[in-house]
Amino acid sequence: MLRVVVCVSGGGTNLQAIIDGVAQGAICNTDLVRVISNNPGAYALKRAKAAGIEGVCVSPKEFEDRQQFEEALIRCVEEAEPDLVVLAGFLVKIPVQLIRRYQNRIINIHPSLIPAFCGTGYYGLKVHEAALKRGVKITGATVHFVDEGMDTGPIIKQKAVKVYADDTPEILQKRVMEEAEWVLLPWCINLIAAGQVKVENGRVTITE
Repeated sequence: MLRVVVCVSGGGTNLQAIIDGVAQGAICNTDLVRVISNNPGAYALKRAKAAGIEGVCVSPKEFEDRQQFEEALIRCVEEAEPDLVVLAGFLVKIPVQLIRRYQNRIINIHPSLIPAFCGTGYYGLKVHEAALKRGVKITGATVHFVDEGMDTGPIIKQKAVKVYADDTPEILQKRVMEEAEWVLLPWCINLIAAGQVKVENGRVTITE
């Protein structure tokens, strides 16, 4: 059984997609053991409670400095003894110590086709604003392993989404969520739980 910790900062729609995936059998052999948020008001924590999953808040406002916050975050992850950590809209830079300890065991969902519109400053609605400003015809979402860079880890899966001339950032964000993010993230977790995802020389291979 794959023990999964999900980290999320906001509403938790990707978390809900994971919860539903487990409940409906689209994600097999997986136990959601803890949801962690840096935001005490995150609706994701209510989603976790409704699903019977332990929800924990580790807010940087509760600590004197960044180091203390990061140490508390690392402890909160380690206490749950996860096999996989899923960043599902987690607006916190992951401590290097945690990345090294869970190498190729932390995944992130990003709302673009990496390497487009990713890296520092590209999160949430800002990604879709940039895509529309550039005039792209295709966007999408990417699930990748987390390394010490920003959105630079090995790519697991991507899914494309069409962009239309009358799109607003909000409309495009919703379409990318519905057509790509909520599909990709459960799919990738299921592949990992089945032992079908391997990382070699910085590249992912998926076995059948």
